[in-house]
Amino acid sequence: MNPTKDQIYIEKVLLGDASSFSFLVESYKEMAYTIALKIVRSPEDAEEVAQDSFVKAFQQLQTFKGNSKFSTWLYTIVYRTAISKIRKKKLEVTDIDEYVIENHSIDFSFPQLDLLKAEEQKKYVTLAINALAELDALLITLFYLNENTFDEIIEITGLTKTNIKVRLFRARKKLYKELSKILKTELKTIL
Repeated sequence: MNPTKDQIYIEKVLLGDASSFSFLVESYKEMAYTIALKIVRSPEDAEEVAQDSFVKAFQQLQTFKGNSKFSTWLYTIVYRTAISKIRKKKLEVTDIDEYVIENHSIDFSFPQLDLLKAEEQKKYVTLAINALAELDALLITLFYLNENTFDEIIEITGLTKTNIKVRLFRARKKLYKELSKILKTELKTIL
């Protein structure tokens, strides 16, 4: 089995080549920042969380066993660092109901989006995601934009699969409403 690029650079760092860690930072800094921002909601705090997370990852790299992808391990550190920052600011994370919502679908067709350029579509979807609660925005980002699996999200957040499904179901409904509201307002000014 061929080692991944991540594994090659991790080995270099563990053998004393600290500069090799910059490859890992470059590879994952954007998603680390995005995850942090979805939780702490402040660009400055998100930057601090991302930086602190990379420092922690570097310091704890010898504990990475390779049982999961390096990115999943790193995003777990980012998530926990962001939650810790929120707790320090005495903000509470919302509770999650313990029931399962299975086989529900929501029609997410937005014919209005087809009228817009790709960068405009991205802008409006980002605005809608940013209007969601922190955990909802994070789960939507991880599952749909970063395409993490349920197992990876469980590892990153510590939530159960049931909780993740419930939150994603609710978050999709909220996202649909938010995007509808944004598009209705914005398209009036464009058209």
